[in-house]
Formats: sequence, structure tokens, C-alpha cells
Amino acid sequence: MDFELTDELKMLKDMAKKFAQTEFSSLSRECDEEEKYTPEIRRKAAENGLVAAWVPEEYGGSGAGILGNAIITEELSKVDMGIGLNVVAAAFGCEAIFQFGTEEQKKKYLPPVCRGEQVSAGAFTEPDAGTDVAGYRTRAVKDGNDYVINGNKMFITNGTVCDFMVAQCITNPEEKKHNSFSLIIVPADTPGVTRNKIRGKMGIRSSDTAEIVFEDARVPQSSLIGREGNGFRQLMHFFDVTRIMVSAQALGLAEACLETSIKYVKERSAFGAPLGAFQLTQMKLTEMAIKIEALRGLVYKSAWLVDHGRPDYTLAAMAKYFGGQTAVFCANYAVELHGGYGYIDEYSVQKWYRDAKILELYEGTKEAEIMTIGRMLQSR
Repeated sequence: MDFELTDELKMLKDMAKKFAQTEFSSLSRECDEEEKYTPEIRRKAAENGLVAAWVPEEYGGSGAGILGNAIITEELSKVDMGIGLNVVAAAFGCEAIFQFGTEEQKKKYLPPVCRGEQVSAGAFTEPDAGTDVAGYRTRAVKDGNDYVINGNKMFITNGTVCDFMVAQCITNPEEKKHNSFSLIIVPADTPGVTRNKIRGKMGIRSSDTAEIVFEDARVPQSSLIGREGNGFRQLMHFFDVTRIMVSAQALGLAEACLETSIKYVKERSAFGAPLGAFQLTQMKLTEMAIKIEALRGLVYKSAWLVDHGRPDYTLAAMAKYFGGQTAVFCANYAVELHGGYGYIDEYSVQKWYRDAKILELYEGTKEAEIMTIGRMLQSR
């Protein structure tokens, strides 16, 4: 059993770290305050092979696999999780195209995203259905050689900046719920598609989030991914992979909280001694470090298993569940260790505290992960 990263992955980790430190640091506060998206950073990241790095080289990616992509996500999230999301989620939705699309679809949509020329989105969540995927209502009705789409999507990452989206739609309403859905590629400039940016988010404020409305939006039936009626199962497999990215975000943010807290308690004094000399301070740092190392094992192993053709969806759900908890835990302790300074925007820990909460919400709430893990444990 070898826990050592390969030389290639070590180089990738180092490159992602240096890129984030160089490109993110000076813009982090501005992007957070102004809710500013960063296309120029995404394009630079693509030049360095950091966008859609999991995509095989034959489709324009770096061929770094899911583990390589997780390591990139971890390092970018250490510096700024929102800006990092603009890089690693630039291909969000493309996972479904790669897993289930035709060769023609892969060659059309994947390379431009890998080059940083285009951005994709996954249009799944709806105003009245998030975790309840079977509750989606957006309809795609056949008309000649086209689908005509009507419905609403909510909280869509990259919603106003994407060039195309993968939308979950009901195509077979007469079938049982789980057999009624299909995934369909929709170009963002399709007539009838309206996109409205959502502002005032608590965290990851530089990441673009939107509401999308489809009103008689017409796309050719060749935009269908895979077979009609397979959309629900396709989406479940899609999330089983993308949850690993979210757990990697959590890992990076938690590591940043620990590293910054260690530095602070060594410099700060209280009652005539360094803050780090107190047992309660050491307890908090220790608990943070233990959770981070446990999370690292879940993230790396679940990613490695996907790359080796042995995906463990229960492990991925565990990584997502524990990742959100660990990020929130570490961010909370980081603020407490910084005291009053942790509550003002001069220090990054207050931003990390705001960013962390989304990790318990998107790509499946922590409650949904519990249900997934519980069902899988009982099915063995």
C-alpha cells in the first residue's frame, strides 16, 4: 500500500499552489466584495492545464484524472474557494457529456472548455426541488426534430457566464418518475433562455450563480445525452464523481484555516504567553489537524478508485458529508482562535467561515448524504 503521490501529481500540486498564490491573492478581497467573476484567471488556468484537468488528452484535457483534479481543487481552494471554483467548475456539466455522450458531443463540447474558451453549467436544481431530484418539473417536449423546453432552474453555478448547459428535463412523463428524465445540452444563447444573476450570497461570492428560465427554448434532438429516460441514473452517477470535487474544496479550505491559525497563535500573546502555549488552543489545532488528515484519506482514496475503474459511491458520499462538516468545523475554530480579529474583513478567516457553509449544501446536502450512505450500508 503506497500513500505517496506520483512525481507527476506532486508537480501538479505544486503548480496549482503557485498559480493560486500568484493569481488569486491580490484579487480575493475585491472579488468577494464586488461579487466579481474572473474569466481572465480561468483562461490563464487553462493555459496551464488546470481547467477540466480530469478530461483525457484526446479531448483536450490534461489527463490528470479525478485524483489530479481533486489535488488542483484542494490547492486552489486553499487560497480562494470562490475563484478556485471558477477554474475547477468551468467544466461543470461536462462530466455527463464525457460519461454518457456521443463521440461527436465529446469532441464538440469538451476541447473548448479545456482551452478556457468556453464554460459549461449543470442546470439541475429547481426553485421547488434541489435534493429531491425526482421532483424536477422542467419539461422537454418533442416537436419535429427538436425538443421544446419549458421550466425554471435555480442556483445554477456559471449560470450567466456559461456558453452551454446540461439540463435535466422530463421527456417521458408517462413513465415512472425515475424513468421520465433525460439530460439535454442547451446552448446558452438559445432563444427562450433567460438567465438572471443571483446576488447577495453569503459566501463563494466570486462564483457566478443564477436562475435560468426556459420559455419554448428549442434545441435539436441530437442534443440528448445518452438515451431518453436515463437522465435520473445519469445524474446520480454524475454527482457521485462531482461530490469528490466538493470534498476536495473542503479539504483545501480546512487546511488554509489550520495553517493560518497556527501562524496566528504563534505570533499572538495573551496573559504573558504565546496563545499557542495554552492547552485549549492546542486542543483546537489538534482536532482540526485530525479531521483534515481523515478527510484527505477519504478524498484521495475515492478519487483514486474512480481513476482505477472501481468507483465507490458510498465512499464519495462519505467524503462529501465529512468534508462539509470538517470545513465548517475548522473555519469556526479559526475564527475563535483569531478572536475579535477573526470577525473583521482584515483577516481571511471570516471569509472562509462564510465560504465553508455551502459545502454542506450543494452537490447534495449533508442530510442527503446520510440517506445515501445509510441505504448503501444496508444493501450490502
